[in-house]
Parts: sequence; C-alpha cells; structure tokens
Amino acid sequence: MDRAQVAGWLDRYVGAWKSYDQEQIAELFSDDAEYRYHPYDEDPVRGNEAIAASWLENPDPPGTYDGSYQPIAIDGDIAVATGRSTYLAADGSVDQVYDNCFVMRFHTSGRCSHFTEWYMKPPAPSF
Repeated sequence: MDRAQVAGWLDRYVGAWKSYDQEQIAELFSDDAEYRYHPYDEDPVRGNEAIAASWLENPDPPGTYDGSYQPIAIDGDIAVATGRSTYLAADGSVDQVYDNCFVMRFHTSGRCSHFTEWYMKPPAPSF
C-alpha cells in the first residue's frame, strides 16, 4: 500500500460511515477481516459482513457526525492513520470530539484485513 491508496481507503471509510450502506461498509474489509473498536478487545468482530452488521447496530443519526483521517505511517501492508471524529448536537453545535488513531493491515486486494481503533477526547482548553 502507498499513501494515496491508504488515503483513498480512509475516504471510502468516511463515506461508508456517512451512508451506513451495508455493501459499502463490507467492501472496505476482506472476507476474513478482524475489526477491533478498542485495542484491548480480545474478541474482534470477524468477517466483512459481521463488521457491516456491527456498524449498523447503533447508527449515528444522519448529519450529526463527520470525520477526517490521514495516513501518517505506511510499511508494506501495514498503515497507521490519525484524525478526528466530530459529533454535533441537534442545534448544529459541536457536542463531542475524538482524536483517533487507526492501525490497519491490508490484503493484496486493497481491502483492510485487520483494523484496530484508538480514540480519546482531547483535553479541554485551559484559559
């Protein structure tokens, strides 16, 4: 994988999140993919169809979220990306922000075969 391929995958990841289209989500991942929402998850979600179903269990309301992620390190089929996820309140104001780090391994097909997410709220500004 190169930087452009990983960046394209991340753009499709955001697009799939925004659409909550089951096929679009599943297409991101290999058939035998492992997806960890947290680095300490001992039992990952396994398989692209199970990953898509997992995403659809508790979808975010349309228009209440956005994300932007960029690759920062690539070594063969392994990539690390960082970015930010933003969630909006009903009035359109920012409700929650998370800084993210994704560690991914890609299959030769360009689909992700291992995905682990770290996320945290940034510290409140001190004035």
